[in-house]
Amino acid sequence: MTAHSPLAAEKDALRKQALARRKSMNEVDRIEKSLALVDHVSALPIPDGVVVSGYWPIRDEIDPRPLMDYLRQKGHRLCLPVVGEPHLIFRQLERGTELVPAGFGTLEPSSEAEELRPQVLLMPLAGFDRAGNRIGYGKGHYDKAIMALERDGPVTCIGLAFGIQEVDRVPAEEHDKPLNGILTEQGYRAFG
Repeated sequence: MTAHSPLAAEKDALRKQALARRKSMNEVDRIEKSLALVDHVSALPIPDGVVVSGYWPIRDEIDPRPLMDYLRQKGHRLCLPVVGEPHLIFRQLERGTELVPAGFGTLEPSSEAEELRPQVLLMPLAGFDRAGNRIGYGKGHYDKAIMALERDGPVTCIGLAFGIQEVDRVPAEEHDKPLNGILTEQGYRAFG
């Protein structure tokens, strides 16, 4: 898909609408709904002991850190994405990990942190539909990383979002990998 294709324009319009709804939430609702993610952890398809990648939230994203801390307490190794070439890499996150600014107001583990291969990705997104298609932020970072990770085995992709980020339909192309599931404050929905 080129940056000026009809599908790109449609995705961009849907992205703006979903992000505007997310931005309109008040701070207390955002915090409460982020905390509610932990209430649904038992429904997540995360096998014991696997490496889980979360993310450091930016702007008004749903905050995965309470969920990530719960998973850490249950014995999962955690990591965060680091923007690199040709795709994201994932560095270990544990208590005491040095975090450095990474642009857009986010933080990432320093280059001293061990690089890990996650089996589960908890992914931020702008919008999603009932078929599990997602709209990211338009840079393709996760799409490239998923393709690279899948060369070494399966990876479970779980989107994290507020329920108000759902759209009727995301225009998906053949190369777009749908989510395995979405976790919102309302619970977990599996796709496929």
